[in-house]
Amino acid sequence: MRKLIIATNNAGKVREIKSIFAGIYDDVASLKDEGIKIDVVEDGSTFEENAAKKAVEVSKLVNCDVMADDSGLCVDGLGGAPGIYSARYSAEGTDEANRAALIEKVSTLPEKDRTARFMCAIVIANAGNVIFSCEAASDTGSIILEERGDNGFGYDPIFYLPEYAKTYAEMSSQDKNAISHRARALEKAKEWLNSK
Repeated sequence: MRKLIIATNNAGKVREIKSIFAGIYDDVASLKDEGIKIDVVEDGSTFEENAAKKAVEVSKLVNCDVMADDSGLCVDGLGGAPGIYSARYSAEGTDEANRAALIEKVSTLPEKDRTARFMCAIVIANAGNVIFSCEAASDTGSIILEERGDNGFGYDPIFYLPEYAKTYAEMSSQDKNAISHRARALEKAKEWLNSK
């Protein structure tokens, strides 16, 4: 039986991955499902390093594949910030405070420098070794200065995609997931798994 543990407790993320990997793994579980409590310090300098740390540490505790991801928003005019610090860009570290901090930063930039994209790195590890890693980006959008939409989380209400004339938070989760950085990275992982 092929089993995959996802190094997260985010139920939405687990649902998304389960649907994409149906037919590849017989069982897909979260850390919570498995009763695994682990706190991995994400002090890598890239999304891939942070994802690898999580996947490798958890894979030492179990006898199956472990997948971890790390993702964030990169704004061109801020030299790629918030980047790996996306989840803790403000002192409070809440979604609302992070968005407010980013709006304050980009409000001083000319509009052409507010272009941004989400990045996602995915790593699969087994028995303490990385066996696959990849990275993918969302379409390029721009950061707007006021929030729009009620769907999504994180920076979704201020990430505007001109070709859809919507923020991520104004899209249905189905539409967003079809074009998101995580969906693209998961597709790369799926291709690799199917080729094994």
